[in-house]
Amino acid sequence: MNTVKDYLPPNDLLKDRVILITGAGQGLGRAAALAYAAHGATVILHGRKVKKLESIYDEIALLGKAEAIIYPLDFEKAEEQDFQITAQSIAQQIGRLDGILHNAAFLYGLSPIEHQSIEQWRTILQVNLIAPFALTKACLPLLKSAPDASIIVTSDSHTSNPTAYWGAFVVAKTGMEALVKSLANEWEQSIPHLRINSVTPGVVNSPQRAQTHPGEMKHTLRQPEDIMSTYLYLMGPDSAHVSGETIFC
Repeated sequence: MNTVKDYLPPNDLLKDRVILITGAGQGLGRAAALAYAAHGATVILHGRKVKKLESIYDEIALLGKAEAIIYPLDFEKAEEQDFQITAQSIAQQIGRLDGILHNAAFLYGLSPIEHQSIEQWRTILQVNLIAPFALTKACLPLLKSAPDASIIVTSDSHTSNPTAYWGAFVVAKTGMEALVKSLANEWEQSIPHLRINSVTPGVVNSPQRAQTHPGEMKHTLRQPEDIMSTYLYLMGPDSAHVSGETIFC
């Protein structure tokens, strides 16, 4: 499967599920948090800036759905112990985890490789590749305990066609694509109720898009809400048979 067309999720698609969303403060992460909450999930809002997370928290409260949980963490500075503490906190506060949306992303902007420093590469690989791996590893016991668990990785179209100036970012995202396929294969027999897929959003109005394409007219682009059917499908039980795939919006 490479696309999800005309999927209409039931209102209670994610009822009683607990979903952790990284990068929930803006863009696709914010839209996913609202969509998941609207369809019955208890969402854990991760991000660096508490004010942004509080804003999303308030929006979810207005929906009259399950109360969201705020969990700030700076992935750039996080060590393995921080991810373990995150998983322990979820276990202690809620007692379960049914899904993760790896959506947090960071890049400095587009530039020739001769202008990119080793420190920039370390930071980009840390946030976009190492952090998702470490968080998945830390949360694996909780995900194993869920009757039906799903992990989604927000990818990038440049992984299939790397172009100039994307440097460490496209390397990190390509690494995540490889990790998705590797884990899907690893879990196919050992943890069949846990699946992992990646989503390539395409051209969407987001903070990252504004950074890399500052001259575009935002109102002409698709909005994050326009592609949430794909994120809902992959997080809900209707996609229980799908793993190791890259879904294009």
